[in-house]
Amino acid sequence: MKKIFSNTYVRYSLVALGGLLLGWIFFHSSHKTEMKEIKVVQALKKTIWTCSMHPQIRMDHAGKCPICEMDLIPLVQNNSVVDSNAVHFTKESAELANVQTTIVTSQKPIREVRLYGKVQADERLLQNQVSHISGRIEKLYVNFTGEIVRKGQTLASVYSPELVTAQQELLESAKSKQLQPEIYEAAKEKLRQWKLSDAQILNIEKSGKVQNTIDITSTSTGIVTARRVNNGDYVSQGSVLYDISDLSSVWVLFDAYESDLSALTIGNDISFTVNALPNQNFSGKIKFIDPVIDPVNRVSKIRVEISNKEGKLKPEMFATGIVKANLAKYANAIIIPRTAVLWTGKRSIVYIKEVADEPIFKMREIELGEMLGSSYVVTKGLSVGEEIVTQGTFSVDAAAQLDGKPSMMNSK
Repeated sequence: MKKIFSNTYVRYSLVALGGLLLGWIFFHSSHKTEMKEIKVVQALKKTIWTCSMHPQIRMDHAGKCPICEMDLIPLVQNNSVVDSNAVHFTKESAELANVQTTIVTSQKPIREVRLYGKVQADERLLQNQVSHISGRIEKLYVNFTGEIVRKGQTLASVYSPELVTAQQELLESAKSKQLQPEIYEAAKEKLRQWKLSDAQILNIEKSGKVQNTIDITSTSTGIVTARRVNNGDYVSQGSVLYDISDLSSVWVLFDAYESDLSALTIGNDISFTVNALPNQNFSGKIKFIDPVIDPVNRVSKIRVEISNKEGKLKPEMFATGIVKANLAKYANAIIIPRTAVLWTGKRSIVYIKEVADEPIFKMREIELGEMLGSSYVVTKGLSVGEEIVTQGTFSVDAAAQLDGKPSMMNSK
């Protein structure tokens, strides 16, 4: 009886031990598997999926972008502490949006001012060719405007009864010039007042013949810009026969708006082109700035004097000039491209790169100084060494707006 009981006890003990062993093996392995599954699920939950074209999209699972139907990609997580108002891009989305950044530096501010104007004749070289004696125009030797004349060239022939009388007086006084030299000299001086040369007077005296006409010669070299008489016209002493312009030197008169005058000073270099000669550049210096603003078009005239020996520049040609003015009052100022700035009318904003190696950006308001052509002077809000978005700024701002973060249209 004891032997039977002993065998039964041993058998049950072995069965119990075997059950415990199997239970430990089964449940321990299941626990490990369950823990692995939990870790995988947690890892998947930590992965954020986004769209390379629309970085504002954030999902906790893979799939398609609800906007463009592109496959979502995992967002690379950054362990660094980033402001919650910053806009996160993936490197792929930043490249697709052509987002480019630049390090802020201080520069020498040079403002580029564009001016428009016309070529004009130099007022100091304008001449009115007049008749020095009253009479009738017998013949015009220059018959049309635009003709080039030289100094001393005969322009017209005038018949004058007064000239005939004066010559007769000269011949009579010459006969008694030894006895009455004063009368003789007075007769010659009268002819000199009518612009007859001493050689012409001597020739009249030697020939003893009275000339019925007198030649009007040009007193300057230039181009006839107006003919004011015709053959047969009667002219008085001092009547204008021709307008003559010497175009060996010309003016270029540019219009400068009030906002540009602060950057312009006498002596500034200016380069310009004219529509008629698009491939040729001209240069000069500002010689005069009109102190009076035109009350109609609100501009001031800027005068540039240009040598024109070859005659390429002609009055009334349109000209486009550029002045690069150095703004000494903004020495070593921070200057950024215009493409970096979004301007709302009241606020000027830029986007700062928050993390050096990641496309993460945050909006910042700044204060601007003068505009320098394609750039701005920054007076407040930026420091040298910061990195800002200079290309694709609008794309970054659009992402901020869609993500509900501070942007051009939302300052909070």
